[in-house]
Amino acid sequence: MESLKGRDLLSMADLSGAELSGIVKMAIELKTGKIDPRTRKNLGLLFTKASTRTRVSFTAAMYQLGGQVIDLNPNSTQIGRGEPLQDTARVLDRYLDILAIRTFNQQDLELFAVNAKMPIINALTDLEHPCQVLADLQTIYEYFGTCQGLKLAYCGDGNNMAHSLLIGGALVGMDVAVAAPAGFAPATQIVAQAEKIAQGTKAKITITEDPAAAVRGANIVYTDVWASMGQEAEAIDRIPLFMPYQVNRQLMSLADAKSIVLHCLPAHREEEITEEVLEGDRSKVWDQAENRLHAQKALIVALLGL
Repeated sequence: MESLKGRDLLSMADLSGAELSGIVKMAIELKTGKIDPRTRKNLGLLFTKASTRTRVSFTAAMYQLGGQVIDLNPNSTQIGRGEPLQDTARVLDRYLDILAIRTFNQQDLELFAVNAKMPIINALTDLEHPCQVLADLQTIYEYFGTCQGLKLAYCGDGNNMAHSLLIGGALVGMDVAVAAPAGFAPATQIVAQAEKIAQGTKAKITITEDPAAAVRGANIVYTDVWASMGQEAEAIDRIPLFMPYQVNRQLMSLADAKSIVLHCLPAHREEEITEEVLEGDRSKVWDQAENRLHAQKALIVALLGL
């Protein structure tokens, strides 16, 4: 993975299909103990949004690699008092070896990348969530032995998860169908980006308002909360609009008989997914959550060139 050394991961589109597959395979090797790279470098975490899986998995990953983690809470740093992001970026670049940022605006992430030489990782923005999709693809690969030629159906809000799944799926040659209510479809520029990538990998990109059409024959059925962080005030109003997109027994009956269910968590049970499906035999949600650790460890190894 020498080609990734020193680079940023701001979007799934920053990776080629071969690089993405390489990270997934490295994650599996790290998980099974086939490789055990070590480092004494420092990872910074700069999160302006709440986090459980991303924060803990990045922290555990860096500690397991032998490195150190510095949690840069914006409320206890000068960022919270209005220091310009470009100034913070240039200073942190003198202290850290790699920085993961979770924030609202993709532009803030890009500003850090322009002003820092160290690798910058998108740990979630309103536009994308690439680190989650690394773990998703690892989980799919572990279960099916491949990602190419499979069909993933995503039901719900056309949010950052839908965006990264569209691009990530296209990169590895996996069909992606997104079913979302009118007015909640993925961003047109992301869809166009995924479609362009899919032309080269023979993947199919589908955007529909019909959840049954999206799920029919799918190998993977994926969902996320209907109101993302920052949209809590809209949550109750969204429920009647999104209820037809709930992943339940009836919807799962349309998927392939050997299909699996994924959810990036946290889950609102009996909203976007039923308790029965989340805890059912097809659910690989807990394996998926564990794989955040291994996928992010692989990403750190690749970007630091360990």
